[in-house]
Amino acid sequence: MNNQLNKVKQAIEPLRQQIINHKVYAVIEDIDDLRTFMQHHVVAVWDFMSLLKTLQNNLTCTTVPWFPTGSADTRYLINEIVIGEESDVDESGNRLSHFELYLNAMQQSGADTGQINTFTDTLRRTADFDQAFTAANFPESARRFVEFTFEVINSQKPYLQAAVFTFGREDLIPGMFLSIVSDLNAKFPESMSTFKYYLDRHIEVDGDHHSHLALQMTESLCGDDAQKWREVEETTIESLQKRIGLWDGVYDEIMARRSVIGGAVSSLADAVH
Repeated sequence: MNNQLNKVKQAIEPLRQQIINHKVYAVIEDIDDLRTFMQHHVVAVWDFMSLLKTLQNNLTCTTVPWFPTGSADTRYLINEIVIGEESDVDESGNRLSHFELYLNAMQQSGADTGQINTFTDTLRRTADFDQAFTAANFPESARRFVEFTFEVINSQKPYLQAAVFTFGREDLIPGMFLSIVSDLNAKFPESMSTFKYYLDRHIEVDGDHHSHLALQMTESLCGDDAQKWREVEETTIESLQKRIGLWDGVYDEIMARRSVIGGAVSSLADAVH
């Protein structure tokens, strides 16, 4: 691993640790907490696909006539991940994307899919993000997360897209999801088996193999260009800050709901006495 790549990894390590050890995991205690988490997190599952497909468009040939484009190793990485993300299998062996699998997990747990469905339906119909965000009434932290992803997508800089994909998604996912998955299945076995399957698939698919290839891709796209590496470090830091913001939003909503419930219980107790 070259010095520039090591420098980026060292710069972002404190933020990675904040995400992997975020306080939100410890407050997911009941099924309502899990539903709140999923209703926020689903936006990251959805916009990941747009980031991945952007890389596929930029780093492979997706037009006709076909010509060899970029590095064959990079083409292999992107195409392999697209297959895994866009056409994986569920617990019964049925083909579907990880986004669709996540929606199934939300439905099994009783989480509300109305916001994300309204968002994607409105965006498909209008191609207007503002209109879609307004129609769905997303939490502000979720909106900021998606908006940043699309800023990176619209930058037209594949090395930044690859860096956010690598450090903000692929390289991060195994540790982040390992923090979540440990106790949930024991608490909610009948409501989260599909969610656990989704997490296990990510841990399996996005572990050492994909993360190693993604690091190689970022290194190849940046080369020895010091300016690109500076931009990579700055953008990666911002991407991790947006993830922390998304998790903070989940934590705040869970605690706000508890406060309301606690207030209602206290009022009822006062009334009884």
